[in-house]
Amino acid sequence: MVSVPKTYNDLYLEARKRFKAAGISEYNLEARLILSAAAGKTREEFIRDARLYVSSEYEKMVQKLIERRLEGEPVAYITGEWEFYGLPLTITSGVLIPRSDSEVLVDTAIELLRGQGDLRILDLCAGSGCIGLALARSLPSARVVLADISQEALRVCRLNILKNNLTQRVTCVRADVKETPPMLLGNFDMIVCNPPYIPTSDIEKLDVSVKNYEPIEALDGGADGLDFYRCLAKVWRRSLKPGGYLAVECGIGQAQDVVDIITEGGFMHLKTVNDTQGIERVVVGRAV
Repeated sequence: MVSVPKTYNDLYLEARKRFKAAGISEYNLEARLILSAAAGKTREEFIRDARLYVSSEYEKMVQKLIERRLEGEPVAYITGEWEFYGLPLTITSGVLIPRSDSEVLVDTAIELLRGQGDLRILDLCAGSGCIGLALARSLPSARVVLADISQEALRVCRLNILKNNLTQRVTCVRADVKETPPMLLGNFDMIVCNPPYIPTSDIEKLDVSVKNYEPIEALDGGADGLDFYRCLAKVWRRSLKPGGYLAVECGIGQAQDVVDIITEGGFMHLKTVNDTQGIERVVVGRAV
């Protein structure tokens, strides 16, 4: 029996139907992202070519990608791409997938630093580099250092620096938040950080798409989820200029504990910033 050739749109409708049946909330978007990435097309090009017929090889590849998503693998790891704060990013399984929650941290930092002169910003636990790169793009006078302990994260950071044409103002360095800052790192006007903050005992309770696919070392914040905040307050304060800011993202219900930790570390003028759901998502302190 001769198989009937399919178009991009036929495969899109099939993927969309299967994702919807599986309870994937963004079934339209995810189907389009996977099929367009498999075809090497932008979303606009995919829509333009929707009525074109596809090869059997392409159809087989798409079916495999659909199965990966149905097994729980996040679409960002399947496509190797994601967008954050309007920036296109390369994403691998070695880094966390950027969340919209982190845009609150970017907004807060921009509000504090906008209009100032030359700036140095350090993005600790940078992962994909999404936060530091968003700040570099939004603050043209800023020079940004992306720091992470993971060599794979630093590789992804470098790819994303190149992808966003920010090589003149953004660089990478390997650094461990739990250790003394490297001697040559210098001082900064702001340190931003989205550290691991999930309590160890809560890791197994996370959604399959998170606990089985995203790097555990970028999630596990120790017994109470606050280990990295303690290190930031005690160790990294010395890397801030007088009056410099420490701005961190935190999990639900952690804000007051983080405020206490940062206050004990010698920071002043502490404040919290809510996300769009009214959750205290960001804590900011100022070095004196």
